[in-house]
Amino acid sequence: MNLFISPDVPSAPLLLTLEDVSNSSVTVSWEPPERLGRLGLQGYVLELCREGASEWVPVSARPMMVTQQTVRNLALGDKLLLRVSAVSSAGAGPPAMLDQPVHIRENIETPISHPTALLSPDSCFDLEAPKIRVPRHLRQTYIRQVGETVNLQIPFQGKPKPQATWTHNGHALDSQRVSVRTGDQDSILFIRSAQRSDSGRYELTVHVEGLEAKAAIDILVIEKPGPPSSIRLLDVWGCNAALQWTPPQDTGNTELLGYTVQKADKKTGQWFTVLERYHPTTCTISDLIIGNSYSFRVFSENLCGLSASATITKELAHIQKADIAAKPKGFIERDFSEAPSFTQPLADHTSTPGYSTQLFCSVRASPKPKIIWMKNKMEIQGNPKYRALSEQGVCTLEIRKPSPFDSGVYTCKAINVLGEASVDCRLEVKGESLRMGEQE
Repeated sequence: MNLFISPDVPSAPLLLTLEDVSNSSVTVSWEPPERLGRLGLQGYVLELCREGASEWVPVSARPMMVTQQTVRNLALGDKLLLRVSAVSSAGAGPPAMLDQPVHIRENIETPISHPTALLSPDSCFDLEAPKIRVPRHLRQTYIRQVGETVNLQIPFQGKPKPQATWTHNGHALDSQRVSVRTGDQDSILFIRSAQRSDSGRYELTVHVEGLEAKAAIDILVIEKPGPPSSIRLLDVWGCNAALQWTPPQDTGNTELLGYTVQKADKKTGQWFTVLERYHPTTCTISDLIIGNSYSFRVFSENLCGLSASATITKELAHIQKADIAAKPKGFIERDFSEAPSFTQPLADHTSTPGYSTQLFCSVRASPKPKIIWMKNKMEIQGNPKYRALSEQGVCTLEIRKPSPFDSGVYTCKAINVLGEASVDCRLEVKGESLRMGEQE
């Protein structure tokens, strides 16, 4: 017996579940397979076989890109075996099959004396499988600032009255910080004053008899970042000054949008902004006035705004007057050549299918480095799905209309004659569970 399975075909779908049985139909659902195959997924084929028969009959004429299907026009008394396979252009993968046959019989309303009893395929209770309706704005990461309230209202349905439970990062909720109110048709999670420790994944589970439905909501609680850790005046020449600083130790629990650089001359002490949302950690300030002495300061910035304080240079930059002849002991030509180094790494990112997303990083090198983008260690240059840009040391990769298949580890590599450097991040494209309307 040949047990070899081609890597081009997908593996078996996961968690094949009986959702509902009536006197003429049956509904099942499943989760996508762990391995989609090298050629990608074309859909799923649901098949049925009547008990005692050997022939498997497909429910639809072609593969369907859904993870729930309803088989209609069934006869009372039928006992059916059901299985589902994932299909690629290389063929169908191994099937997932229900453990027991499904018995099509009349539904009879019967008082449920044991609410915790498990539901079997032959159950005759008049019930509705649980479903959770996650609001659209909660299908991507829900961002709140420290001190703001979190008020999540999640509608659901099911009969008899469902039981709802919440977890935070897989653990029970802290009742001192989080309150939950559950009604017949929704559950509300409330946090009066959000803190960064409240960030994470909240999972709602709704139970009806032996059936359950789950929904996950990601919450990110952020605040203003700290200032850059240090700043240094590298050099002063002509009407120019070169600065360098280090990123803040605390980014506020989110990505930085950049830095704001300001200057102030000693005479007035007034601060003026010269750069905003600037990504690198080095810069040159030009057009300084001869005869003045300058201080410089740098703020960090994220979605909450600028850091509450700035890091200020300890020494002044003196712009020498034209009539003062400098008498240097010796001229040493500066060598600006350096191997690539990333001043701002790539950050792990979560995206929504169908909406273009961008990855950012900053690199410093001289001469200008060659930038190579890779996905899962394979170069993606020339692929029309991606657009790579590099300007003033800021490297950007735009992924057009991503899908879950675009998830993976992305690498940005910078190479010049003095060396090379690379940074990685993980992109996760969260696909909504596709729910098909009832198939005829």
